This record gives sequence, C-alpha cells and structure tokens, in this order.
Amino acid sequence: MRLKDQAVLFRASHHSGPLEVELTRRNIPFVKFGGLKFLDSAHVKDMLAALRFAQNMRDRVAGFRLMQLLPGVGPASAQTALDSVAETADPVETLAALPAPSRAAADWPGLVSLIADIRTANMGWPAEIGRIRAWYEPHLERIHEDFEMRRADLLQLEDIAAGYPSRERFLTELTLDPPDATSGQAGVPLLDEDYLILSTIHSAKGQEWRSVFVLNTVDGCIPSDLGVGTTDEIEEERRLLYVAMTRAKDSLNLVVPQRFFTHGQSSTGDRHVYASRTRFIPAMLLQLFENRTWPVAAPGQTSNAGPRQMRLDVGARMRGMWR
Repeated sequence: MRLKDQAVLFRASHHSGPLEVELTRRNIPFVKFGGLKFLDSAHVKDMLAALRFAQNMRDRVAGFRLMQLLPGVGPASAQTALDSVAETADPVETLAALPAPSRAAADWPGLVSLIADIRTANMGWPAEIGRIRAWYEPHLERIHEDFEMRRADLLQLEDIAAGYPSRERFLTELTLDPPDATSGQAGVPLLDEDYLILSTIHSAKGQEWRSVFVLNTVDGCIPSDLGVGTTDEIEEERRLLYVAMTRAKDSLNLVVPQRFFTHGQSSTGDRHVYASRTRFIPAMLLQLFENRTWPVAAPGQTSNAGPRQMRLDVGARMRGMWR
C-alpha cells in the first residue's frame, strides 16, 4: 500500500511528536496537516541547537541560533563569538574567556556553564537534555506567550531522547538539516512523491484514505481534558471520533496506549499513569473490534512474575542514618 493511501489522525497536534521523531529517524517521508511538525517548531529547534553546539562547537548554524536566545545578543555578537571559537583548540575555554556582550552580561555565564557541563560529560545521557531544558525554560517563558504548551513539548522531547543510548546517536538519527534551521513552516513534498499523511482530526474532515490509524483513543485525549465541561462539548468530542473513524475505506486502527509518562513525581513514584480507553467505546462495543496488543507474546511465554523493583532514594537513607 502506498504511503499516500495511509493516514495517522490525532486529536491535538502535539500527540504526533514521538511518531514524527521515529519517522524522521527511519527516513520515512511524511506531511503534517493541522500544526507544525514537531521537529520544525521553534522551541524544539532551540533545544536541539544547544545539544548540537555542545556536541560540536564549530557548528555555526547551531551556535548562531543558540547565542541569539540570550537577550542582548544579536547577529554581530554571535558571529564574533563563533569566529573566536572556530580559531582555537579549546573552544570551551575560549568561550568562557570572551567578554560577555554588554546587554547579556547576566545570562552569558549561564550559557558558558551549560556548554561546559555537557561537554565534560559529568551528568551522562540523557540527563544532559534535562540540563538544557532547565536552562532554556526561563528564555522560553520570555520569548513565547504559550509557554506552558511549549514546555510540554520539551518534556516530550526529553522522554524521546531517553530512548537513545547516547547524545551522538540521538543527534545522528534525527538528521536535522542545517539549511532548514530557521524555517518555521512544514514544507509540502512534491506532488509526485510518496509520503505518509499525519493530520489532526479537524483537518481531516472531508478526506478518505484506505488505511487510517487514530492515535491516543483514551480519555483525556479524546475526549480532550478541555472538552468535557458541558454535555454539548462532550457530544462534539464524540462527533470528532466519529469523523476520524469514518475517514477509513478499508482498514481502521484505534491505538490505545497503556501508559503515559509523567513528570514531577517523587523519586519513588512510577513516573507514569495508566490510560483508560475512551468512554465513547464502552465494553459492550468491544465485540465489534479485533483486539490486539504489541509486542505480540510468543506462544507459551509466561509473564514476568518476579518481584517489582522499587526505586530507593539512597541519598535520603544515608542522611537519615546520621539523624
């Protein structure tokens, strides 16, 4: 089946983020309708620019973008700093020795410290990307009004990065194209190319494909948390799911994730919550569906009945010994 004959639909644009990263890693072309591509959004590019510059401080595209995140640093100041870094054998020491731009004196040491921490590899992967996020969030709040929504994308990027064994592997497999580093729009492929369709449900109205996959058919995603205030809003969410399901001509797959990873829990928490199938498909309707799980268990395979491994806060226990 051609890629163009298949579509992946979702309630909100950010639901497709992990899928977009995986498609990019596997070099599968796709076009997205109803929002920017995850890797094309400005805040994700800012995070990756910091990671790429720490990996290779002679990456002028990444460095140029990163330095101009600081208030008071313009193209001329960034260009001067990058020229100095490119001409030295120890770029970190050179960057630290450079005089801070007058209007960025308060923020420049933080940038230098960030790059030094990552390049010395004291934290290890994927803690490095968490360090970048902590540094970037104050700038994100200053630059963008929809700070909280974009912050959720950064947390999602951090979760995605944790699935890679190293910083080098993560950057290599994402294969970001430097000429597109300042682009704010997702480009549409040529008409004669084959590409997968990714679309919000709203943008899919009136369209049909041979095979359709609907992501996150769980309560909280569809219906959305923000769309269950009144009976009319719930019915509108029900109609959205109906629209998504009727876009399929031959094959329809409703994807129900088992867990969602969360942030902000204590170190002994599970760091995830279990997902509940959307209320619009009650148990009485399951007989109309073919229920499948992934990965598929091998015949005769038994479940893991071993004891559950608990996280222990060793530091807290050692401090408690001296009280």
